[in-house]
Amino acid sequence: MLTTNETEAFAERLRRSLDGCGVRQSPTLVANEFNLRYWGRSITPHTARNWLLGKAMPTQDKLRVLADWLQVSPDELRFGRSGGAVMAAEASTDPASLSMADREMLSRYLGLDVNDRKTVREVVTALSIAASLKSKG
Repeated sequence: MLTTNETEAFAERLRRSLDGCGVRQSPTLVANEFNLRYWGRSITPHTARNWLLGKAMPTQDKLRVLADWLQVSPDELRFGRSGGAVMAAEASTDPASLSMADREMLSRYLGLDVNDRKTVREVVTALSIAASLKSKG
């Protein structure tokens, strides 16, 4: 059985992840965006509201869809960063080994507003996919 503290902590991480992706914390918006990505039974805005308020937590399959959408690891979304849960990209890049140009780029990125950060992440994702496809072809 989940405790109130666990569901509230999850809700805080969910809200933070939404903010990080530039997504408004609207139950209707969250439900609609979630349902576009989930192949099972759709959720209602009431369910999304309960997630956002810390009154309920999604099942594991729904949590994975949320994490994929919000570009965080499922463990991070469910449990937070405790226990060393780190996404693969974070684990493979030591900030100290970045060049001065890369550190400057990251500094500028962090100075952008949330919507502009989302755009940058989408562009980088598209470039990464294209590079991956090019290297396979």
